[in-house]
Amino acid sequence: LPQLLASLAATAQEETWQSRQQLQAQQQEMARLQEELSRARQDGERWASALQRAQREALEREATRGAEQARQQELIRDMKGRLLELLREKDALWQKTEGIDTPVASPVPCDPGLCARCHKDFRLLSRRYSCRLCQGKVCHACSVGMGKHGRCCLICYQQRHSQAT
Repeated sequence: LPQLLASLAATAQEETWQSRQQLQAQQQEMARLQEELSRARQDGERWASALQRAQREALEREATRGAEQARQQELIRDMKGRLLELLREKDALWQKTEGIDTPVASPVPCDPGLCARCHKDFRLLSRRYSCRLCQGKVCHACSVGMGKHGRCCLICYQQRHSQAT
């Protein structure tokens, strides 16, 4: 019986020792897992703050972009208005300078091969000019150069300059 008790005591001590070893291993594993959990929480907090910062920056960029877009749309609207105003001014000036409001009577002769003013025959050396106001055909001597606007006959030139004065 003492041997049995001694063997049972030894077995119990061995089991106790193994249980303590397992408990110590489990405690070490638990400490390691708690440390990993702590690091994971810190990483999660860092990522959450980075996400919030990125979202805040995205909202700020979107607000800035929206304000810039609104400013550009207002600028475009103003430029379109100014363009329309300038076109109206140009049309008014063009009508004044071109004499669109006052049509001139056409002194076009019956024979298009003759000058409308001096009735000179158009030939190789006698150039034919078209009056830009009445569309009549005149020679060089019976026309007046109007610069880049072309030429007009003396009759239209005199009528136009008598109206201007």
